[in-house]
Amino acid sequence: MFALTEKNRSIAQLLLNTGTCPRCVFRFCCVGLQASYRHPYKDLLRELHEFLEYNKEKEDKFCCEIADPPVKRIRLENMEEGAEDLNQNGALQQIPVTDDANVAMEISTPKVCNVCLGILQEFCEIDFVKKVCQKVNSAEYQFTSFVFSVSLPPQLSVREHAAWLLVKEEMRKQGLSLAKEDIVQLKETYKWIIHPLFSEELGVPADGKSLFEVSVVFAHPETDEDCHFLYFIFHFTVQSVFTRMAIIKALEKIKEEDFRKHFPYPPSSPKNICAALEIQCTNGAIFVAGRYNKYSRNLPQTPWIIDGERKLESSVEELISEHLMTAFKADSFNFSSSGREDVDVRTLGSGRPFAIELVNPHRIHFTAMEMKELQQKINNSSDKIKVRDLQLVTREAIGHMKEGEEEKTKTYSALIWTDKAIQKEDIAVLDDMEELKIDQKTPLRVLHRRPLAVRSRVIHTMKSEYIDDHHFRLHLKTQAGTYIKEFVHGDFGRTKPNIGFLLKRTADILELDVESVDVDWPPTLND
Repeated sequence: MFALTEKNRSIAQLLLNTGTCPRCVFRFCCVGLQASYRHPYKDLLRELHEFLEYNKEKEDKFCCEIADPPVKRIRLENMEEGAEDLNQNGALQQIPVTDDANVAMEISTPKVCNVCLGILQEFCEIDFVKKVCQKVNSAEYQFTSFVFSVSLPPQLSVREHAAWLLVKEEMRKQGLSLAKEDIVQLKETYKWIIHPLFSEELGVPADGKSLFEVSVVFAHPETDEDCHFLYFIFHFTVQSVFTRMAIIKALEKIKEEDFRKHFPYPPSSPKNICAALEIQCTNGAIFVAGRYNKYSRNLPQTPWIIDGERKLESSVEELISEHLMTAFKADSFNFSSSGREDVDVRTLGSGRPFAIELVNPHRIHFTAMEMKELQQKINNSSDKIKVRDLQLVTREAIGHMKEGEEEKTKTYSALIWTDKAIQKEDIAVLDDMEELKIDQKTPLRVLHRRPLAVRSRVIHTMKSEYIDDHHFRLHLKTQAGTYIKEFVHGDFGRTKPNIGFLLKRTADILELDVESVDVDWPPTLND
């Protein structure tokens, strides 16, 4: 069943005569049935001409069936009421309908639509769909659904505004009205048509929540200057005038008479169709989490670069991510963890929780066994680190790693030196201290990258282990975020109290190990 009815005839004829394609005619006639737009373009054009020709024949037949012409007085009254519809010869204007030969030629070689600039013509055909899908398939992505996005030339908003004013004026003559929001949006129409074609060609459904996106960027250089009249009305800058939202807001403010003065009405027909400048596909990020141990005292967590110069050849981040990047075929990555250790600090015990965001991965499906094999590959590549509990997680789950970070606890082991000789009894005083509150001014060594502030922290417990006259090991359980090195040596009095103060002698730290990070995430996996 054809989508248009008798009430749409005059609007359809008006738009078709001014160079508008059938699908845009449907949009301005507020056709909301998706299936109506999906018929082949040439079939739609032929059916539209047949619809208009059929109604014209009915009118002609009706005129011939009138037995007697109306009396002169009635004819004069009709002419006075419809004076605005008279042509220069004083006769009622007729909307021209092309003959069969012209119709056949127009169907075989359709003109470029003056509203959509060809978006709803050639770019809805299977040839274009195949071209896009070839690009998608050649990129070798893994995906189970897709979402389609399209970027349209901003001047389409101006052309649609002009066509709307034309249609609104015609409907006003019939005592009707047309709100701009009642017009079916071009982008929405295009997706109605293109989604089923892509689904069939790619073999997967369209899904608005899909992480795999196929995007097309259209441009139409021939009509780029359509927006330039806005310079003079609103004093736009070059940067703002070509943004879609800026144009839409401007069109909401402009008066109809001012618009008609500056822009063709109806919009002129272009010579060339739009061009698809870019066809891209991207996969949403994949997140991998686990725990790492660091066994080297010469390995930073992240690349150590000062003034553009790299200080050490590798990092924990790189030793893990390079294997994940290769396996997932990702473009880039972002590394995060539950805190960080200094370059000379080891991380032992069950390790430190970490997560890596893999950007635009081409491969997304991994079994539990494949993840275990990937973990083993990372561990075999270096003796400086070891990874455990490697698993795929969601973006939301990463929040557990950061939740209440300062309320979490961490356990350390520090090798401490004192300038004065010590006995077991001297350091035993530390064992009895619990919930010791300290104030730490931002350490001098990190002041270049952290704001100056005084942070209160808690040392929950301490357990000393005597080694010799000048050395002992101290096991500490502290609030996360405590600067352990500064708690030992005092940082020139910036941390109070400190170990040196408590033992009444100079103390310094020789080695530090992180023994546990008490964050219950990610879930422990069975070996």
